[in-house]
Amino acid sequence: MIDKNSPIPIYYQLEEEIKRMIQDQLKPGDLLPSEREYAEKYDISRMTVRQAITNLVKEGLIYRQKGRGTFVAERKFEQDLSGLSSFSEDMKNRGLIPSNKLLSFHVISGHTWISSILKTEPTDEIYEVKRIRMANDEPLALETIYTPKHLVGEISDKDLFMSFYDYIEKKLNLEIAYGNQTIEASLAHEEETQYLNIKKGDPVLVMHRTSFLKNDQETPIEYVKSIYRSDKYKFKMQMKRD
Repeated sequence: MIDKNSPIPIYYQLEEEIKRMIQDQLKPGDLLPSEREYAEKYDISRMTVRQAITNLVKEGLIYRQKGRGTFVAERKFEQDLSGLSSFSEDMKNRGLIPSNKLLSFHVISGHTWISSILKTEPTDEIYEVKRIRMANDEPLALETIYTPKHLVGEISDKDLFMSFYDYIEKKLNLEIAYGNQTIEASLAHEEETQYLNIKKGDPVLVMHRTSFLKNDQETPIEYVKSIYRSDKYKFKMQMKRD
């Protein structure tokens, strides 16, 4: 409910009220009341309602369709950053079906930047794999994997339609110990628009991760760059105060 005597701004109270409705009562695709209906229900100005609605649109919780109204958006996929898991594992844990579309697969060498990350010689051969990661056939991320050929052996196209972590751990019997990961905000370029059903300039989340084997040398086994749709994906983590 809206408390007009509260020091909390009314538009923010309305935002929280709508969020509760989305969480408890509504489902993706449901039509929300109009600005006029909200204004009459809570006896507040339409300008206040418009501010609350605009903020929720920016958060990606709802979306507007001209001439039709405002609707509840699809819920974002959420990845917990407190552990190291693969895309496929995350999707399966949500009851979704993960899949890949292979875009390119070849061997490269002579690239010092990736050799320095994977701690290989510049002349060593490295697999470069580019694929689209999907859940229930919906594209969520554009992924590029780099992995040393001498560590993973001969890879076939068929191997790349499974989780790469599964390939490493189940087929090669290698154990992944940990990964170093960064995430940054960016804007979609032309390549992402081709594969992720988004527009150039749309916000995306870019993840860089290097995974290491469990051995004395802590050998890098994989470097991956993943570009996620920010309208479909979000990350969370638990932070403890020292």
